[in-house]
Amino acid sequence: MKIVNSQQEEYKAFLKNIREEKEESSNFVKLVFTIIMAVLCAVIVCVILVENNLFLNSIDEANPEDMHGVFKYSHASKKGFDVPFSPRRQNILLLGVDSNGNGTDIWEGTRSDTIIVINVDPKTHSVNAITIPRDSKVYLPDNKGIQKINSAHALGGINLVKKTLKETFGIKIDRYIIVHDLAVEKIVDALGGIPIYVEKRMYYNDNSAKLHIDLQKGNTVLNGKQAVGYLRYRKDGLGDIGRTQRQQWFMKSLFERLHSPQVITKIPEVLNVMNNYIKTDMSFYELSQYAAMARSIDESKIETATLPGAPNQRGYISYWILDPVKTQEMINRMIYRIKPQVDNAKFKAGIMYSPKREEDAAALKDKLNDLGFEVNMLKITHLSHTRFVANKNSVTIDFFNWLQKKLPELANTQFIYDPTEMYSVGSDFTVVLAEQ
Repeated sequence: MKIVNSQQEEYKAFLKNIREEKEESSNFVKLVFTIIMAVLCAVIVCVILVENNLFLNSIDEANPEDMHGVFKYSHASKKGFDVPFSPRRQNILLLGVDSNGNGTDIWEGTRSDTIIVINVDPKTHSVNAITIPRDSKVYLPDNKGIQKINSAHALGGINLVKKTLKETFGIKIDRYIIVHDLAVEKIVDALGGIPIYVEKRMYYNDNSAKLHIDLQKGNTVLNGKQAVGYLRYRKDGLGDIGRTQRQQWFMKSLFERLHSPQVITKIPEVLNVMNNYIKTDMSFYELSQYAAMARSIDESKIETATLPGAPNQRGYISYWILDPVKTQEMINRMIYRIKPQVDNAKFKAGIMYSPKREEDAAALKDKLNDLGFEVNMLKITHLSHTRFVANKNSVTIDFFNWLQKKLPELANTQFIYDPTEMYSVGSDFTVVLAEQ
């Protein structure tokens, strides 16, 4: 990928570090939006069962422990939906844990290679999701020392993870959901596959890791195994950066799939997967309330981001070194919802476009100019997935929603906050116009 001249050398060095990063030996690298998929499936299942009064009656007649402790049943779940949802914002911790390889307790001693904090605001029905890179170098509490953050779950379970997030980032966790890696393939299959655009030819075989990827470029419906391969693929020179982007594209396709009426028929299969491979401290009532809210969430109010930093290697250990200033800015924005006062007209706009979208890019440039924005353009040969990227903290989702009203062609465009300025053309925000 080409970046503006002032950034080219720095970006090349950045990619070189990523390519040299040593591969982790984890059975499966969990993915951000695979976790979100499990959460949405869980709450949709619960709200439908609660509304139909089917499952709660059977729980009353049986032993609540039949759920194996995966969901904590409470008689509060019998309350109707006229009970108002808590107006307070909630931080939900989502973890994807790997296999411990010992064939016993699937939760014991497992690393949390996907760590996401989702901030839910019931008043505005908006959702912010921060991904914390698994290799982030942190100090673990309880004298565990300097480690990668994904070691916290293996060394001290969910309590050490929560304590680490509070002491390192000042983020208090209200509820948690843990998904085992075995759930990924099973849930995708239970949903009947996920439609997605595969942006490039993907072929890779690793017999030791039992990973076989063989995907053709183009629109397709991925089954469970194919989805795992798509989300694990990293042999494209971009490493974890490319994989993170695919997580974001996968989320959009997944969100659309979950709004399909056909999903209702998949509930029994999804519930079975949940019972065995998903663990949470939420009650059925809480899950059902989140489900009711999820039905009304506007995609334009979902904001995603990854804690900014850069790769660094010390000996044989590769770390993600967080940028302290930008990390704090992101937490203030995404968790505490602190919004700066800005003058929209002062933003500099950027457009990155594929050759086939040149006419669209020129038309968009004219419209942005008419709105008073200075616009920089950059043609990129290989671009995948159209999106809107906020490069500066001052470019908020409220601004994006305002811009969508002025420019209807930006409707249904995914919003991503990325202060690393990887997709910047000397701009405060960038519209990426790809073939898809």
